Amino acid sequence: MEAFFQEVSICEPMTIGISNRQRTERINVRWLRQVTCALLTDLEQVDAELGIHLVGAKEMARVNWQFLRHEGSTDVITFDHRALDSALPTATGRIHGELFICVDDAVAQAIAFQTSWQSEVVRYVVHGILHLLGHEDVQPDLRRKMKRAENRLVRRLEQRFSLADLSRPVRISS
Repeated sequence: MEAFFQEVSICEPMTIGISNRQRTERINVRWLRQVTCALLTDLEQVDAELGIHLVGAKEMARVNWQFLRHEGSTDVITFDHRALDSALPTATGRIHGELFICVDDAVAQAIAFQTSWQSEVVRYVVHGILHLLGHEDVQPDLRRKMKRAENRLVRRLEQRFSLADLSRPVRISS
């Protein structure tokens, strides 16, 4: 996995890196970092190291096959790196992981669910972070519980942020 990030932020003591490796939609990575930082703060996960990779369907299908042996693209893949850090027990509240988010899938899902692709991308960030916090969605009862938490957090973010701003270009003042 590539370690290059276009936007890295340290929201004391959080580190959030975002790489945008897709060309489907223009994305304001600074805004996405702000939303992610606010989400982690709301969840009281201030000790976090998180990488977010925004990718296209082709790269997502490659990652999905390489690491999970699943065919095709998917919306979000979460990698929890706490188990790789031998000095850090996995039971701690610390987040150390990566999210791969497929913007092509967000566009397709937005059409299917009559929402916006921006809302879908934010939903995938929430979903991935919930996985890093230990939520599971394999069994129907756990999936319903996780979906309720996901919906609640997305609604909370929609109240604080205009999700359409995800696609707004960053204005650089001189």
